[in-house]
Amino acid sequence: MQKRLNTAKAQQAIDKAGLTQTAVADALGVTKEAVSQWLLHKSFPRPNKLLQLGKLLNLAFDDLVVKEDPHAPKVAFRKMRGTKTKDHHIEKAQEIGRFLRHLVPYLPFDTFEMPPVLKSPSCDYDYLRTVTAKVREDINLGPVECVDFTHLIRRFSELQAVVVPVMWGAKQRHENAVHIHLPDSGSTWVYLNLDTNIHDFKFWMAHELGHCLSPSLEGDDAEDFADAFAASLLYPHELAKQAYASIMSQVFPAAKITHVIGLADQLTISPWTVIGQVNKYAVSTGQPQIQPSKSAFPGAVTNFNKKYKNLSEALFGNSELDEHGHPSARDYIEKVEGAFETPFFDLLRKYLKEHDKGSGYVQTVMDMPLLDARSIHAELT
Repeated sequence: MQKRLNTAKAQQAIDKAGLTQTAVADALGVTKEAVSQWLLHKSFPRPNKLLQLGKLLNLAFDDLVVKEDPHAPKVAFRKMRGTKTKDHHIEKAQEIGRFLRHLVPYLPFDTFEMPPVLKSPSCDYDYLRTVTAKVREDINLGPVECVDFTHLIRRFSELQAVVVPVMWGAKQRHENAVHIHLPDSGSTWVYLNLDTNIHDFKFWMAHELGHCLSPSLEGDDAEDFADAFAASLLYPHELAKQAYASIMSQVFPAAKITHVIGLADQLTISPWTVIGQVNKYAVSTGQPQIQPSKSAFPGAVTNFNKKYKNLSEALFGNSELDEHGHPSARDYIEKVEGAFETPFFDLLRKYLKEHDKGSGYVQTVMDMPLLDARSIHAELT
């Protein structure tokens, strides 16, 4: 376990006490440079100086020191506009990651070599154009062919990522897709919420694929890259070029919007993805961007969304559902295993039986209500 000074709290306490770095140094009998090094994470105080610093700033050890686990699960969320990932979101996902470690020995991959990743992922338009063209080639798709769920699912498997399809209900925040990477085993786990509009679900899958290919990125850099990667994969340069010309040929603003909606409908993707990629193409070629009406376009997209079912409705539409609209545990497991080619439930089944674990483990690792977890547990054991 590595330790570092919680510089945010330390500096806040220094300011609150009206101290300077020089004053802190004098009180502790060290040089000003030593204090500066502590606050810049370039060195760590010796135990006696750490104790004195805590007393001086009136900070408990747990407030003054941050313990870092070098093998802590790395998590990423598919962010929605205007949402922020808070500490409790990260902590909860990391806790799930710690429970996932128990399933690692049951993974079906032949070797545990690091799957191929991008060396220097970037949001540069030409870079993404090259990278996503290569990914399309790897999944046997031409430059303008439609990416479907099967292409994405099989690429996840090739990258040794385990897809975990969950039913978390309609969410307005970013927890619809969660990416958990376990550095100690090199394994990757991708949670996807089935209670999501089909074309949004496709984008989130492509976004998570971007995360799988760019494990070196973290925070907003990781999210920005994954978003840009997904858009470029689903609506590449060649399609954006064709779309730019056809949209510009429409005389009236309403006709332009209708045309964009039609282009999105052809590929089961969001109109926002189409217009976003078309404008990135325009910028890359020095042409004027297309500016759809700020009032009419969002409304048209909302109506477009209403045409599509949630993926859960499409998967379980013919199933017998309970009063909460959920299929039986057996039907749920069978259908998502088949649709997503995921080994997750087989891993879970083996672990539960071999270690005689109860439904509490299922509840935690799938982040679901205990009643639902009991049904899944009963079906698996």
